[in-house]
Amino acid sequence: MVLGEVKGKRRLPIIIGGFEAQAIAIQLEKMTPSRPLTHDLFKNFSDTFNIKLKEVIIYNLVEGIFYAKLISEDHEKEVEIDARTSDAIALAVRFDCPIYTYEFILSAAGIILEDQPKEGGLPAIEEPVEKKASKKDEKDLTKKSTEELKEMLKASIDGENYERASNIRDELNKRKKS
Repeated sequence: MVLGEVKGKRRLPIIIGGFEAQAIAIQLEKMTPSRPLTHDLFKNFSDTFNIKLKEVIIYNLVEGIFYAKLISEDHEKEVEIDARTSDAIALAVRFDCPIYTYEFILSAAGIILEDQPKEGGLPAIEEPVEKKASKKDEKDLTKKSTEELKEMLKASIDGENYERASNIRDELNKRKKS
């Protein structure tokens, strides 16, 4: 499967199983199977109990394996649910919700394809708006000591805030080059 960047030319190839590929393709092609597939069942169940899938976040990449989570909500609370990336995408296309990932994942695994498919041919990914580093955050990092940055880096990794960790790592790397 290949995801396309919304505001860019990069693509994120993800190896998935045949069943998940079929489930995604069926939804993208607007086909209706004679009986609901597992992802359709999950969507029907969620709709019945007023649970909405707000977004999917591909939040990590470790040794070639992508990690994703579903961000869902009912009328009372928002919940994050760990999921296989292929299942998360199969659900995202059914719920018509955005798929997000982080710059460090696109930098590590993204590619630019020479022949760009027509718009709408790929599930789209983008960086979560609320997770993007602001200019203020970047300036704040420059004011920190190297030791403070190393502590912040460890805390960010331990807290699985990989976007923040990549920004801190970049600042540390800038200092090493200076």
